[in-house]
Amino acid sequence: MNVTTKPLHTLSPVSLPGSSGLKPPDVQVGGFLDAMKQALATTSQLQSESGRLSREVTFGNPTVSLEETMFAGVKSNIAFQATLQSRNRIVQAYTDVMNMQV
Repeated sequence: MNVTTKPLHTLSPVSLPGSSGLKPPDVQVGGFLDAMKQALATTSQLQSESGRLSREVTFGNPTVSLEETMFAGVKSNIAFQATLQSRNRIVQAYTDVMNMQV
């Protein structure tokens, strides 16, 4: 019995029935590390903005509203909690992999 296979790079993607062969949405190439760096940078930026707005309200700046400051604080808290949960899951996955017996 003689079986030949093609290299993986020559395979073409399979389209679902009824689909018009549309390309999937553009995905940023860069990997998980770049995504985590971007998420950390965004969280840091949101926290800095929240702190700045809090200081402005504390000093009585009439151009900064309390509602805007509270909204920035909530956004920064949500971003921080999401980043923290992501870190916790990554650490848990790493621990699970390290505890696997080979």
